[in-house]
Amino acid sequence: MRDARIVVFAYDWVPNFAQGHVRDLRVRWALEEAGLPYETQLVTHEEKIQGPHLARQPFGQIPVMEMDGETMFESGAIVWTIAEASETLLPKDLTARRRVMSWFFAALNSVEPPFMTLAWLELFARDKEAAARLKPETIERFEKRLERLDAALGEADYLVGDFSAADLMTAAVLRPAHDTGLFERFPRLARYIARCECRPGFQKALADQLEPFQENAERYGSAA
Repeated sequence: MRDARIVVFAYDWVPNFAQGHVRDLRVRWALEEAGLPYETQLVTHEEKIQGPHLARQPFGQIPVMEMDGETMFESGAIVWTIAEASETLLPKDLTARRRVMSWFFAALNSVEPPFMTLAWLELFARDKEAAARLKPETIERFEKRLERLDAALGEADYLVGDFSAADLMTAAVLRPAHDTGLFERFPRLARYIARCECRPGFQKALADQLEPFQENAERYGSAA
């Protein structure tokens, strides 16, 4: 992978609420942590549902990563592939590596789904009355996941020894919920997210994602 030409496909613009949270950020961050250079190819919202992009990503989503002409989709699969090429993101010890894998997929399969349900109810649900009825139960479910995660993290800086792919994915999953007030009960998790966000790799990945959004805002009829 270190000798491959890597291209990350990302959106050229998204609305304010999604900026800094589109999932190509996870891929960019992993590449920065792994020290792997990459190029970016921007996809418009018209192009995402057209044949060339659907051939790369059958659901018309972002991100996609191309390595020497071969493509991968789904952020979890891409980040894990990058992690396998990086001693920063995956420990050499097999037991520790398996723990990292467990937490990596826990972030995607146990922690993220209830928050994504909550975000959908808040932003996209057509039946607002039904959404309002479902929100309290969904918040409760997400908070229970946060309680378990907080207890597992305890006073440690990271989930498995030093910073790893488990922390990258967990922090990426938690970040969109950080400004909702749900973390007031979990100051250790709030500090954990901030600790991960302070890493130079994250800061570079975030800046690179945001740059085209700002450049293309006027073309999409938005100044923000």
